[in-house]
Amino acid sequence: MALVTLGPLNDIDGMRHAFFTRQGGVSRGLYSSLNCGLGSGDDAQAVRENRARAMEALELAPESLTTLYQVHGREVVTLDAPLSEDGRPKADALVTATPGVALGILTADCVPVLFCDAKARVIGAAHAGWKGAIGGVLEATLDAMAKIGAEPGRVSAGIGPCIAQRSYEVGPEFPAPFLAESADNARYFAPARVAGKWMFDLRGYVADRLARAGVGEVSVLPNDTCGEADRFFSYRRSCLNREPDYGRGLSAIVLEG
Repeated sequence: MALVTLGPLNDIDGMRHAFFTRQGGVSRGLYSSLNCGLGSGDDAQAVRENRARAMEALELAPESLTTLYQVHGREVVTLDAPLSEDGRPKADALVTATPGVALGILTADCVPVLFCDAKARVIGAAHAGWKGAIGGVLEATLDAMAKIGAEPGRVSAGIGPCIAQRSYEVGPEFPAPFLAESADNARYFAPARVAGKWMFDLRGYVADRLARAGVGEVSVLPNDTCGEADRFFSYRRSCLNREPDYGRGLSAIVLEG
């Protein structure tokens, strides 16, 4: 089982987390091997086995994990118990203060963000693609955590593997909503090799939004999901390769009892 943990989050007592790679599962072909996405076209039993293996790595039962029907929005779900596969709500973030409830986010280039207020014993997990990030999913997650006792200044946030700027080419129309938000957002765009196109720093944009929201500590993993085909799933890479589907990587966080 291959996973990545993040420095400062490792130092928090009473919490476990992991950003899983695509290695260590049972799926085959395009989904090889640790595809944890229930919404993919992969064999459902293989996905369930992969999710169970991920939970085993965190020393949890398979039913401890809750993931969402992610829609690139800002809706946040507060849990006091895990939800079943059939009970997945349409949302893009989860928070809890209940030990043993594993919050899971599925990504294949978008930014997974894990949150923890160790003093309040409140955790969160968010899926931040560009639409969710500019739409406020990060701030909404912090607001939901605050409602159950967290304070942004005490929160440690970890940004997991996602698409890097060098791999994220966007069209000429793409910067407009970011520049409408703030002219300072021009710093997240670098000229692409193709005239009129841009390379977008989604990871940097997410990190800075977290900092502006008052998060006490923001840590970032440097991995490029698009560029590291042997380690991570990537929607962008699957499109470039004209593949019909792609696997989803899991990021998860849980409070210990």
